[in-house]
Amino acid sequence: MIDLEALRSLRAVAEEGSVVAAAAALGFTPSAVSQQVKRLERDTGLAMLERVGRGVVLTRAGAQLVEDGARLLTDLELLESDLHRQASTAAGHLRLATFSTATRGLVAPALAGLARTEPLLRVTLSEAEPWEAVALVAAGRQDAAVVHSWGDVALDIPEHLEVGVVARDVADLVVRPDHALAARARVSPHDLVGVSWVATPEGSICRQWLSRMYDGTGARPRVEHVAAEFDSHLALVAAGLGVALVPRLGRSDLATVPGGPLVAVEVTDPVPTRVVSLVHRRSMAPSPALAALARALGTP
Repeated sequence: MIDLEALRSLRAVAEEGSVVAAAAALGFTPSAVSQQVKRLERDTGLAMLERVGRGVVLTRAGAQLVEDGARLLTDLELLESDLHRQASTAAGHLRLATFSTATRGLVAPALAGLARTEPLLRVTLSEAEPWEAVALVAAGRQDAAVVHSWGDVALDIPEHLEVGVVARDVADLVVRPDHALAARARVSPHDLVGVSWVATPEGSICRQWLSRMYDGTGARPRVEHVAAEFDSHLALVAAGLGVALVPRLGRSDLATVPGGPLVAVEVTDPVPTRVVSLVHRRSMAPSPALAALARALGTP
């Protein structure tokens, strides 16, 4: 009989491109993944992987097993979710991917409440960029994800995933009190041409939005400093090294930032707004555990 954990390991090898990368994605050692693949080969009497140069690729049998096995794993997940639904039990283990400001401003308080109301449910957390988080849920390596999308910077959601809106969040321009724009009630991108920005790394969804915000101004944002965390943005702004576009969700108190206080100024035309959503596989929809998580996060 085919071992389901071994099947999951083979699928991870197919998705990640190597045993080492699959092990890292699954949280196993490369040796453990290799042993699980060998178990599949013993059980089926067929080779699952073949070496090409320094890497490996799936054999024809391995590729077929991954393709057909994906449907099997989905059916089993649907069966398990439905059994829990009939028993009305929010129990088991949910793996949740999220992003840093949601962790601070939304997920941590929600999980604290969930631990009190659903003691049989265990939720473990990891952080990832929205595109990565969606891919992890789609591949079955996370059960759900809290993600965000800005304006027309859309996320590509595979058909077998479902999305529920959790919240809408707005970002403000954050400056020092002595900055020329600090006294303004609101600013537009035209007012921000030529300012020195502290921004998230190139390729991040927040950086893409910052670039799109300048459409129609004839300019691009002048990014002087790059940092992944918004708390780092605030520290750099407090040091007089630029301005930043910082979401309100999970934002530190601007009055108590070291080197501060700092000032938040509204941005218009457009208003920097992001939609925060909960993403999960459709096969998990009947799960009371997922429903409990959604309620805790405030999903309608």
